[in-house]
Amino acid sequence: MMKKSLYCIGGPMGVGKSTVGQILKKKLPACVFLDGDWCWDMDPFQVTAETQKMVIKNITFLLNQFLHSSAFETVLFCWVLHQQEIWDALLAGLHPGSWRLYPVCLTAQPEILQARLQSDIDCGKREPDVLSRGLDRLEACRKLPVFQLDTSALSPEQVAEAILTYGRKAYI
Repeated sequence: MMKKSLYCIGGPMGVGKSTVGQILKKKLPACVFLDGDWCWDMDPFQVTAETQKMVIKNITFLLNQFLHSSAFETVLFCWVLHQQEIWDALLAGLHPGSWRLYPVCLTAQPEILQARLQSDIDCGKREPDVLSRGLDRLEACRKLPVFQLDTSALSPEQVAEAILTYGRKAYI
């Protein structure tokens, strides 16, 4: 049986995870894409111990369904994933099976990330408090022991190609 691929793409908000995910979805074989933000899109947005536990359960449920479905060869997941504890909780919730993990963290130079986030704020896509949170998560992401990819000088298509190259060369 061929092993499935599970690409987990983390990084701070504004670094391009969702955009790159949409590109990769079209380039990877029999691919399904899950953006972790979809699993707790609520108003008002509430980050509590209860909602954090709920979103991890939501994500792991969906990832398990995708990993065990014969319809997919590739499962693509993106979310901020800025703490090792989040990675650990997600991976602990996944059923064992015939799949390989490709962990990726997208980063950017702080001034580039700040400019991207400010542009989103100016367009009304994000609230101003995202600036400090994004920069804090950038620093946390850089400490993770996963493949790190600086997107500062890359187009989304170039980022997708770099992830595909990484996927062809290494796996955990």
